[in-house]
Amino acid sequence: MEIRAKKSFGQNFLKDHAILKTIANTFEVEENDLIIEIGPGKGALTRYLQEKNCDVLAYEIDIRMQNILSNLKKNVTVIYEDFLNRDIINDIKKEYNHIYVIANIPYYITTPIIEKIIRSELVINGMTLLVQKEVAERFIASPGTKSYGYFTAYLNYYYNIEKICNVKNTAFDPVPKVDSAVVLFTTKEPLKINSEDFLFNFMKNSFQFKRKNLRNNLKQYNNLNKIESILIKKGFSLQSRAENLSIEDFVDIVNQLTEE
Repeated sequence: MEIRAKKSFGQNFLKDHAILKTIANTFEVEENDLIIEIGPGKGALTRYLQEKNCDVLAYEIDIRMQNILSNLKKNVTVIYEDFLNRDIINDIKKEYNHIYVIANIPYYITTPIIEKIIRSELVINGMTLLVQKEVAERFIASPGTKSYGYFTAYLNYYYNIEKICNVKNTAFDPVPKVDSAVVLFTTKEPLKINSEDFLFNFMKNSFQFKRKNLRNNLKQYNNLNKIESILIKKGFSLQSRAENLSIEDFVDIVNQLTEE
């Protein structure tokens, strides 16, 4: 029986085998590694991942897929539940050398999925995600560009990000209205920060109103003079917009504001 895609699950099944192979082969995995896949659907990508000779842990919300996914190899475990409701660390039953996330994720919950992975405190060595092209452009945006915003800077705190390739909408069934892109996230050396909570709050405030400058967005801070002096040393001012600052700039500013 043909299983039709459900809009409520954001399902668009990737059918281009060249793209599926590209996604599956982005990392050199070893026997004692783990691949996490979110939203395997009918298992098109999973069938390539299961050949990697490592464990695969997949999360599928659509229980209609059970009959299809039950034919996968023994190294694949499928949990039929909403990934956002799971305790990932508790789901992983053994120690692995490396953990990777490789998935064609539902576009309407792209940001919550990535945030959950980061907040889980699971040590992820890298991610390959197929996402909406416009979202991919935001992920890889450079400071000073229109697409650069809070979430870009936030992701850059954890990962080096690059686009692998664009994917036309005709590579999917059903055909979505938008094109897609494959994005590679590789874990970077942690930036030294005095307070992550302060950093992310400061960044959120800085980007609060994208068209306003830092003076307007940070007016609740009572040390604006100190903030401005730090900005001036870095070639900016309170007249600058948050989109001009890199994650390294934000980290440096916050470290100076929170130094003892």
